[in-house]
Amino acid sequence: MSPLRPGRVLEGKVALITGATGGIGRATADLFAREGARLIVTDIDRHALDELVSRIEVTGAEILGARLDVSSAENWDEVIQLTRQRFGRLDVLVNLAGIVDWPGIEDTTQDAWERVIAVNQTGTWLGMKAAMPLLRASGNASVVNTSSVLGLVGSGAAAAYQASKGAVRLLTKTAAVEYATRGVRVNSVHPGVIATPMIQDLLDEQGDRQPDIVRTPMRRAGVPAEVASAMLFLAGDGSSFVTGTELVVDGGLTAY
Repeated sequence: MSPLRPGRVLEGKVALITGATGGIGRATADLFAREGARLIVTDIDRHALDELVSRIEVTGAEILGARLDVSSAENWDEVIQLTRQRFGRLDVLVNLAGIVDWPGIEDTTQDAWERVIAVNQTGTWLGMKAAMPLLRASGNASVVNTSSVLGLVGSGAAAAYQASKGAVRLLTKTAAVEYATRGVRVNSVHPGVIATPMIQDLLDEQGDRQPDIVRTPMRRAGVPAEVASAMLFLAGDGSSFVTGTELVVDGGLTAY
């Protein structure tokens, strides 16, 4: 069957999305459901997770919610076992869960550093490690890891966040090479300034004067749905010859 077959992009596929109650996570879950995926959505916030599941269920999509601390190997094993029991397969893993800490080198505390690394970097590795047996069994699977434009260029701040997102970028590439002939593609998405709850207060305060928006050639923040569309492309069969790449969604911010 052609990878460019008509119809819903993820029809028949099972997709697991972490950090699914965040701005990009919600948009990705909504889009994947519309495109035919059966979903496992996870987050550390059980209440927000239940609301997301209830909202998507009414559309007729098959969806399962599971609380997940991505920095816990035990939690990951439980979620993958739940996926195996409920769906018997896994075709797409989207590692979206992440946290940010804004201080630079001298003002970052060790506790903050270790927490950001645990969630953003270790959590991405643990997700791939736990999910790979099911993904390999699919024979045609995709992993989408979430890095950032701050995993590509420096900002002079957010030391822990930048370190973690740079690590996700290269972790993605080495996984892509490792699994290139084993039925699993692995790519990273690099959002720029996106109007999500994580940065909304800053956007509300500074608006179009926010420095990164001023430096963005398109002179605006992106919206979560624009990142979700990139996730969908990498998750679907239309990107069947794409692995180890960086898909940047930043309005041209890193084009200078």
